[in-house]
Amino acid sequence: MAKRTYYDPLHQGITLDDKIPEEEMIIGLIDSSPFQRLRRIKQLGPASLTFHGAESSRFTHSLGVFHIARRALKKLLKLEPELIQFKGLLYASSLLHDIGHGPLSHTSEGMFGLNHEEWSFKVIKEHPEITNILNKLKSSLSLEVSNLFRREDTNHKLIKTLVSSQLDCDRLDYLMRDSHSSGTHYGQIDLERILSALTIAPDGDLAINPKGLLAVEHYLVVRNLMYRSIYNHRLNEVCNWLLEKIIELARQLGPKAIWADSYFSTWLWNPKKINIETFLANDDVRTIYHLSRWKDEAPQPLRGLCECFLNRKLPKAINIEDLKVEFQLEALSITKRLTEELGKDSNIYCGLRHNKIYGYEPYKKGLRLWDGENLKALEKESLLIERLISPSKNTWLIYPKEINSSLKKKLSKLRQTQKI
Repeated sequence: MAKRTYYDPLHQGITLDDKIPEEEMIIGLIDSSPFQRLRRIKQLGPASLTFHGAESSRFTHSLGVFHIARRALKKLLKLEPELIQFKGLLYASSLLHDIGHGPLSHTSEGMFGLNHEEWSFKVIKEHPEITNILNKLKSSLSLEVSNLFRREDTNHKLIKTLVSSQLDCDRLDYLMRDSHSSGTHYGQIDLERILSALTIAPDGDLAINPKGLLAVEHYLVVRNLMYRSIYNHRLNEVCNWLLEKIIELARQLGPKAIWADSYFSTWLWNPKKINIETFLANDDVRTIYHLSRWKDEAPQPLRGLCECFLNRKLPKAINIEDLKVEFQLEALSITKRLTEELGKDSNIYCGLRHNKIYGYEPYKKGLRLWDGENLKALEKESLLIERLISPSKNTWLIYPKEINSSLKKKLSKLRQTQKI
């Protein structure tokens, strides 16, 4: 086998040549069991309950990130040929950046208290199949790649910027891919223009040629819209909240009350004992299987919560960010009282969920424009980007749908009271 091609819905053919050492390494990493596991982890977690087409995997996304990184490096090598020495580091880190995701991607971080970057570090550094493939290309490569995910210094900051920054290959792929799979049109960025505008600043880090300013402005607006319309969608927040409640309740019930296999038992009741094998054993398939068993076998109310999630009988949610904090608490109190009147435990079936949609962050590796003579902060040259700096917030009041009508009437009165 000399070449292998993956046909991608966004990037068309992603071809790998095993006669190129770095691409032979990528083929080995793709075929490894930790990377194949990413086929069983949804890119957007439970978002398919809101956007029915959102079924793509972390496997597909990771291939896309590698493809964009390879294209970016090809462009930048024309400006700085010495970057060739970091080819293996960029290829490996772009492909493996999500290797540490738990079930349902980011949702598992709230469910189980995980940090996917920390687990990426562990898998890359400790899993023998991964380390052997990396170190076959370069004896220290597994350490270099794992350190990059720990946000430690790497030998070239430009490589780190391409993998993790406010304009990295990860974001470029997921905005387009998530827009495509969800059926929305907000994520249609001008990838060609952005890649063509990449340049190198005098300090050796990444910068943007001014000719790409409009494309980058568009990209940052798109990112804001995607967070508001998809990632922080009301029903997505409800699903995440419901899944967190399910795991919280399962942990409270304990192993004598509910069934769990040996791997999932560790995740639930002995999380400090999760090792590489136990971590990689859990994916969407295993997690959803447990919820399915609990729907049929667990005591109430866990059985009911699992049934709500699996059959999409979701709670309602309303944004009460317009209310002051004291009125938000009053709204929650009203919701709990109405829920108790239904005969349901208010601590399980209702609550508040806060989220913040971060804007462009100029002080966290902000983007720069470099025209060959002047290096300028992006927000200083764009009024549009300056407006994107301020974050926006939502406060979701989650409650059983049976109280929807009566709760909305009481919230209307509460808002009137706030105005007085």
